[in-house]
Amino acid sequence: MSARGELTEWVGRMGSPDAVLLQPSGWQFGALDPERTRRAAVLILVGVRQGVLHRSAGEAARDDLDILFVMRAASLANHPGQVAFPGGAIDPGDVDEGAAALREAREETGLDPKGVEILGTLPEVGLPISNFLVTPVLAWWAEESPVHAVDAAESELVFRCPVSTLLDPSRRRTAVVRRDGFVSRTPAFLTSDAVIWGFTALLLDAMFDGLGWTRAWDRSREMPAPL
Repeated sequence: MSARGELTEWVGRMGSPDAVLLQPSGWQFGALDPERTRRAAVLILVGVRQGVLHRSAGEAARDDLDILFVMRAASLANHPGQVAFPGGAIDPGDVDEGAAALREAREETGLDPKGVEILGTLPEVGLPISNFLVTPVLAWWAEESPVHAVDAAESELVFRCPVSTLLDPSRRRTAVVRRDGFVSRTPAFLTSDAVIWGFTALLLDAMFDGLGWTRAWDRSREMPAPL
């Protein structure tokens, strides 16, 4: 089966009513405030990486792929300087989570939504530190378009990272945050552009595990989270 087929099959399985993407224990600081919770969507955009020739969607394997990321501006109030998937709050005018994720991706990276195929949505996850209930939207980059950091006040960098880099056991760590007596541990991915950790790394880790793509790595190799 092609990598695109594996992604489609997995997101279909995750549509089950009892499917859980992330367990809350071990990484969350506090709990959602139901009085202030807002809904958000992020775009996990997977495509055939640049430089791979003659690979159609039906032929591409996991090592042919890459994923789109943004590095948030250091001046932002929530998650400053962290690597994230494109995304943000769902607006009243968004018809669904996929539309919200595509709109935010276009605003942040200049992505042309016409070239993106939504494969499905994943179970929503609470993010107490910013009080969002987040729906990850898995998508296939069918027709590439140029991307860049549209607004420096929101994003410092837009980059694509090969899946093969993210799966490399030598580039994997456990990021640790100690705050107010609580210790949070999340996966971390060391890329040439940045360290991916926190919520984004948790989503990546869950996706790779669910797809059966994860290569065994040493979770005892810890590093301080790059706050």
